[in-house]
Amino acid sequence: QVQLVESGGGLVQPGGSLRLSCAASGFTAVYYVIGWFRQAPGKEREGVSCITNSGGRTEYADSVKGRFTVSRDNAKNTVYLQMNSLKPEDTAVYYCAAVYRAWCGSNWYGGSEYEYWGQGTQVTVSS
Repeated sequence: QVQLVESGGGLVQPGGSLRLSCAASGFTAVYYVIGWFRQAPGKEREGVSCITNSGGRTEYADSVKGRFTVSRDNAKNTVYLQMNSLKPEDTAVYYCAAVYRAWCGSNWYGGSEYEYWGQGTQVTVSS
């Protein structure tokens, strides 16, 4: 059974950090691009970051560049999203998703091409 499970969310003060994990099971993650997405209440889902299957290339939304870092450990079938300098506007449910290919592509942030999705983890940035 294919499954993606996010963890690591929580409540953090502005300026703080969190590290999200996305654990894959039921498939070999090394063959899949992994994307991170988020959705805040009343807003559309947005792409946050993408990492190629090898981990050699990454993409970021402008809103998180310089603050978030995506990485992966294919031996552990796990992808990480390190989030630093968090802002209240980063508050959202964060999802990871997987698509069977090697590159992120020009439309990585859209989400429609992804085959598998996790259930999400809540990140709340508030004082």
